[in-house]
Amino acid sequence: MSISSINYGSSVLGAQIRNINQQLTNLSTQLSTGKLSQNYSGMGTNEGFAIASRAQLSNIAAYTDTMTNVNVNINLANTALQSLTTIRSTVQTGSATSSQDLNVNGQTVAQNTAAAQFGSMVGVLNTQSGNRYLFSGTAYNTQSVANAGDIINGTTTQAGLKTVMAERQAADLGANGTGRLVQSTLASGAIQVQEDSATSPFGLKIAAVSSTLTGATVTGPSGSPVSFSVNLNGVNPNNGDKLSVQFTLPDGSTEQIDLTASSATPTPVGSFAIDASTPVNPANTATSLNTALNTAITKLASTSLVAASAVAAGDNFFNTDSSAIGAAETNQATPAAPISGTTALSGTAPSDSISSGFSAGDSITVNGTTLSFVASGATGNQLNVTDSIQTLMSKIDAITGTSKPSTIHGGSITVNTDDAASLSISGATPGATAALGALGFASSPITATQPPLRVGSTPASSATTLVNGTANTVKWYTGNDGPGSARSTAVARVDDSVTVQYGAQADEDAIRSQLQAVAVYGTFSTSPTGQYSGAQVAALSLRTTQALTPQPGQQKIEDIQTDIAMAQNTMKDASTRQTQAKAQLQTIVDQAESASPDQVASEILSLQNALQASYQTTANLAQLSLVKYL
Repeated sequence: MSISSINYGSSVLGAQIRNINQQLTNLSTQLSTGKLSQNYSGMGTNEGFAIASRAQLSNIAAYTDTMTNVNVNINLANTALQSLTTIRSTVQTGSATSSQDLNVNGQTVAQNTAAAQFGSMVGVLNTQSGNRYLFSGTAYNTQSVANAGDIINGTTTQAGLKTVMAERQAADLGANGTGRLVQSTLASGAIQVQEDSATSPFGLKIAAVSSTLTGATVTGPSGSPVSFSVNLNGVNPNNGDKLSVQFTLPDGSTEQIDLTASSATPTPVGSFAIDASTPVNPANTATSLNTALNTAITKLASTSLVAASAVAAGDNFFNTDSSAIGAAETNQATPAAPISGTTALSGTAPSDSISSGFSAGDSITVNGTTLSFVASGATGNQLNVTDSIQTLMSKIDAITGTSKPSTIHGGSITVNTDDAASLSISGATPGATAALGALGFASSPITATQPPLRVGSTPASSATTLVNGTANTVKWYTGNDGPGSARSTAVARVDDSVTVQYGAQADEDAIRSQLQAVAVYGTFSTSPTGQYSGAQVAALSLRTTQALTPQPGQQKIEDIQTDIAMAQNTMKDASTRQTQAKAQLQTIVDQAESASPDQVASEILSLQNALQASYQTTANLAQLSLVKYL
């Protein structure tokens, strides 16, 4: 009789062998992949930490990609900015050291170099990184600057810088070439020099007059329009006596004419002849003074004024700065006179105060900020009603943040602003509105003329206004020109709580002022054979050298480079932190998910031994019979 074989497949021993085989399979997979499991369920209790760590590692990878892209943009921008500093140095050196010999086109070698460098600047400012224009601010898909030829020469429908400069020069010189000054002899015998308009921004502006002329009477500058007069009173001045007149030019610079009484023959340059006839006739001396004064004014207008006019035209074309001009009424003093910086904001006739003054309780709004008027004890954004107009203007300038202080000249108030689009001054009370009217601002709110600015009427030689030229003038900057800092126009998050700002705009002060100076210098031309041509270019060269010399308190190209370098340093610090965090996070993931090769190999060896013993046991049992069992 035989015994049927045992069903080992369903036995405990068979199940144990299958379990060992499965473990061996799992361990072999771990050994080949280095992972504890191919799915999350087999990873163990620490897998939750690994999942969170992987999410953070993914963020770090994204930040790393962002920083790589931002660094590319910053490096390209920095290279462009460095090119601008090189151009600045080249043009500045040329304007400061080159001779004033003119070619057939009425330009010097240094000016020709500047014209070429202007084209280079335009190319640099249109630098792209991929499809991003680096100097367009938020309008990164728009070319930053118009084409160089269009900026200088204009298009078929819009005027360029060359036209704006020509118009401004005609307006500043005036029809008689004397800087819009009218010279005449009064019935009293006095020589008078008067500006041709109380509100015109053009020409020479009389700033101060002084005299050591023996027996002479000098009056002014005063009146509206401003004038001064010199009366020798029938007395010959002494040899060496002097008349000095200081003028303000359109670019804000000042020049002085000095005329010295002289008995020398021939009369030296810069002097006027003292009559030496017998008997002495002081009227001849007055005639000589009148002629010398006219000659000196004409020379000043034909040299420094022409250069200053070119600079002012460049400002009208390139600069976002602008101003609002008010032709104020005379004060309440006796006799009445044009208001000045010292004129009080209120008072009773015949005091030196505006005719309709501010009262306690009045207020005005300047760019959204309220200025209040009080009887006394003003603090912060308050003014005493007894304060001066200059104090009011200083308060307004502090709010607008203008880099060019507002001025009073000949009873005319000019409120300057660095952002014409934002200027808004209005009376918040009826009394304040009336007082602003007395200051010459008849309409409310007071706003600035939008640049670019053009001569307001024809012929330009008699024009008295600048007007908005947007419709018929090339817009040189074509990128974003909205409010806010240029740097904030490009922002990138480089860590969970860290962002960097690395934007740039071609209309930033440092870039714009350099582009403006180079463009004006390279565009200006004069008659190669003119009497004053060399002096005109010399005066412009001096102004160009000064304009390209960084001034304290003004933005420099290097300041922009410093800003973006700080962004790079911030990213470098973030990258260092992330590298450290990445190593720690990867350790957490590895500890939770990775299998140790040594440990797996040891476990495989142990299981193989167990499996071998199980197989031997199974084999022995398979040979077991009842006879052997008995």
